[in-house]
Amino acid sequence: MKLASLKSGRDGRLVVVSDDLAWCADAAHIAPKLQAALDDWDHISPMLQALATDLAHDAIPKERFHEREAAAPLPRAYQWADGSAYVNHVALVRQARGAELPDSFWHDPLMYQGGSDEFLGPRDEIKLTDESWGCDLEAEIVVVTGDVPQGVSAEDALGYIRLVGLVNDVSLRNLIPDEMAKGFGFVQSKPASALSPVFVTPESLGAFWQAGKLHRTLMVDLNGAAFGRAVASDDCTFDFGVLISHLAKTRNIGAGSIIGSGTVSNRDADGGPGKPVAEGGLGYSCIAEIRMIEKIQSGEMKTPFLKHGDTVRIEVRDDAGHSIFGAIEQRVFNPS
Repeated sequence: MKLASLKSGRDGRLVVVSDDLAWCADAAHIAPKLQAALDDWDHISPMLQALATDLAHDAIPKERFHEREAAAPLPRAYQWADGSAYVNHVALVRQARGAELPDSFWHDPLMYQGGSDEFLGPRDEIKLTDESWGCDLEAEIVVVTGDVPQGVSAEDALGYIRLVGLVNDVSLRNLIPDEMAKGFGFVQSKPASALSPVFVTPESLGAFWQAGKLHRTLMVDLNGAAFGRAVASDDCTFDFGVLISHLAKTRNIGAGSIIGSGTVSNRDADGGPGKPVAEGGLGYSCIAEIRMIEKIQSGEMKTPFLKHGDTVRIEVRDDAGHSIFGAIEQRVFNPS
């Protein structure tokens, strides 16, 4: 089952979407918005699934689904917590600045809480007032949870995943050092993130979803050229069960919480840092990573951060080349 929110008011209008993303059917008579469905998932999800089945059989009224008309599936959420499932990414960043990677990073995931009062739609522009802030994309996998009890095990946590999707976790890299130096985490350096047009139930992903990992290639294009083709299940140190369990160690997690994987990152086939797609590698899911590799290898960062007018596209496709979650496609613009 695939769910989306069409732009309407602050929280969107819930629709079920066909598997090929071509059609949708209004679900307001079942739940007016996605958060309402998540609040009573056991009761409401079977009705949404029945609606999706009717849509697949042309048994109900339907309308064309246009990704440009979609809001974020959850335009605002009760919680947004982003993890560090790909320790390879963290290791490269620390290596570039000459810092050792603590051994605990391989056993205990990093996690921060970001702003969840606004998620951008998949075609909403990235507002960048000042290019010197170092605007970067971060392509990630996300899950949405139901109500999760405190102290849940990593194994049991997987059963509380309701939906899977994509996020562009926009970062302002040049604002991060001063914020982190204060010892209190990200605030100004983490503006609103964008979510994929649709979220998908784990069951509908079939073999693509195994053991809390998405077994697909995360396709990232920058200005129309292939920038990243990392495999989301490879080099993934922590599955989503571990990330959810980590967050729930000392508290309950409310339904509608969004948990991120952190930047998807693969090493090269020889075990070294990843290579650009143009050189036969799998590329990168953020600009910072290639800049770190450039610094490690040559002592100089060459690839620029995002500029006004740049376009980012993030997508995952099935074996036939069909988009699974729809595409995040954003242009960077100056709002001033």
